[in-house]
Amino acid sequence: MSHHELFMRQLAGTLALLFPIGSAIFGGKAEGEHRMKAVPPLAISSDKVCFIIIKAREYDVKDVVTDPDSGSNGADDGMISVLEDHLDDPVAQEIREFIAAMTEDEQIDLVALTWLGRGDGALEDWDDLRDEAQRAHNRRTASYLLGIPLLADYLEEGLSQFGLDCDDSEMQHL
Repeated sequence: MSHHELFMRQLAGTLALLFPIGSAIFGGKAEGEHRMKAVPPLAISSDKVCFIIIKAREYDVKDVVTDPDSGSNGADDGMISVLEDHLDDPVAQEIREFIAAMTEDEQIDLVALTWLGRGDGALEDWDDLRDEAQRAHNRRTASYLLGIPLLADYLEEGLSQFGLDCDDSEMQHL
């Protein structure tokens, strides 16, 4: 047995003492026989998902346009128009370009993570969610995702089911 396998077995045993049998981390094996459930691989990095989460939060705070033909200087009106939902919104454009630059597999994982976080399936259903996202994939992935209310929350929840979070990424972008 390799050092890595021995370490993983010891870690699983230690964690089994901390978490009840049948939790999301351990399968319900006979006493003393616990093993960690395999977490499926992601084609997209958590940093990329976290970037989308941060930008989606910026996008979601937009308000209705109150002065569509404003000719005033931004400094004169307190830069209020940056918080309004204009058609040429730079945050939406940044999200679209970022998603368009992703590989097809990354886009598929991004959609599947959204569905996972929305509750359309559990981590055990990842392959099915991903297969469905692959069947539905087209060139409008960014527009589809931008049209989902609570996108950032769904992606964050989806990542958490993989044991990942955006704590480090958020600090880097603040």
